[in-house]
Amino acid sequence: MTEPIPQMLDVGSGAARRRIACLSQHGSGDGPGLLWLQGFKSDMVSTKAAALAEWAEARGLSLTRFDYSGHGQSSGLFEEGTLGHWIEEARAVFEQLTQGPQIVIGSSMGGAIALVLLKRLLAEAPDVAARIKALVLIAPAWDMTEELMWKEFPEAVRREIMEKGSWMRPSQYGEPYPVTRGLIEDGRRHLIGRLRWNPGRPIVILHGRLDPDVPFAHSEDLIGNIDGGLVRLVEVPDGEHRLSRPEDIALLFQLIDIVRG
Repeated sequence: MTEPIPQMLDVGSGAARRRIACLSQHGSGDGPGLLWLQGFKSDMVSTKAAALAEWAEARGLSLTRFDYSGHGQSSGLFEEGTLGHWIEEARAVFEQLTQGPQIVIGSSMGGAIALVLLKRLLAEAPDVAARIKALVLIAPAWDMTEELMWKEFPEAVRREIMEKGSWMRPSQYGEPYPVTRGLIEDGRRHLIGRLRWNPGRPIVILHGRLDPDVPFAHSEDLIGNIDGGLVRLVEVPDGEHRLSRPEDIALLFQLIDIVRG
């Protein structure tokens, strides 16, 4: 499958204006479209995203993908990125580039963004929120900057972030990357927290029991905060964080089919 040339969507204004690279596949079949939200430091042509694009095309489903600012083909520097910017970009893409009912699929940080997007739209634009028919989340890193970063960092690392503005975090997936003071402080404006809420539509979570980055218990805690009886947690006993093996991706597609109805 040849990747098309992305279209560019302007988000923000003034010094905060970003050009966001987006890929839209238009479906020929019935049923909801798909919106893909990838994880931290990933992009819209990663293994799972590319597999999803082929799967959607074969079924005549629309699919919308984009790169967060500071990622992939979008403008901006990664070290200047914040959750606030990335949530704003997800909302702009959802509202401006998708039509009709959608299933939002979020991986890791993308799962967190999907949850915040739904919660925010329910509060601010319920008619728009009604287009989200379900969430399918892969190891959702909800409240990532606070629960999975700040609270886990030793005091010396916290001090370096606050005093120097950033800390280079080692990564098993590539080169070390900066965790900035701006990322941490902005993240506190977008926490889901442990207040109970009712999403009003199905949420399906796929999570590897051996995930070293987003512990399985993190999804169990999330479920404990959700009312309505529409959330389901699917465990992959030997799965780690990325869940990019063929069998993991096949299971993801099965779950999407279930919520499609």
